[in-house]
Amino acid sequence: MTDQTQVTWHDHSVTREQREQQNGHRGCVVWFTGLSGCGKSTVANAVDIGLHKLGARTYLLDGDNVRHGLNAAPHMLAGQHGDEFAERFGLGFSDEDRVENIRRIGAVAELFAQAGVIALTAFVSPFQSDRDAVRQRLDDARPGDFFEVFVDTPLEICEQRDPKGLYKQARRGEIKNFTGVDSPYERPTNPELVLQGGELTPDVLADRVIELLREREALRL
Repeated sequence: MTDQTQVTWHDHSVTREQREQQNGHRGCVVWFTGLSGCGKSTVANAVDIGLHKLGARTYLLDGDNVRHGLNAAPHMLAGQHGDEFAERFGLGFSDEDRVENIRRIGAVAELFAQAGVIALTAFVSPFQSDRDAVRQRLDDARPGDFFEVFVDTPLEICEQRDPKGLYKQARRGEIKNFTGVDSPYERPTNPELVLQGGELTPDVLADRVIELLREREALRL
């Protein structure tokens, strides 16, 4: 049977423009992408600190943190909700689940942007089509609010860092579908910014992100 539920968009009484005026900056999404261990989360946190000091309203959506709630794995949901629920709504790391992971994050990030907040996201997000879909979602609301930041750290450096030991587990075959080992990473084709994560310190890279926001007039603080 087709779901006949009628879903209607309701405009808010407080507009996005009013929220942005109060905040002193545009709402937007800064999307950090790159291999595990490239420095995405570290740089994103440094940007978050820098923007907070400037008085900007920000929120950081981190890949691991989101996997604890919104995008929890089936085994994390099964105990409370049962196997059927967990299988239907839980997300693993198959290609299909990765697509849904990014779709959900894109929707949440856009809500932050609509609220006038600078949303920082740190996800491997290995597929170009998924990142493009999030960009399109933002562009449909207002063009120019999506900033793709590629943390371009060579695989060998990521493996040397390996802060969580994931590469070692993947090389031993203990983790399947691991990006950079047995699952592909599609480099961004036209990012707003490329950061050399193996060469410069996180603070220097963070300054470049903040400068980008100023250049694009997303930030006037």
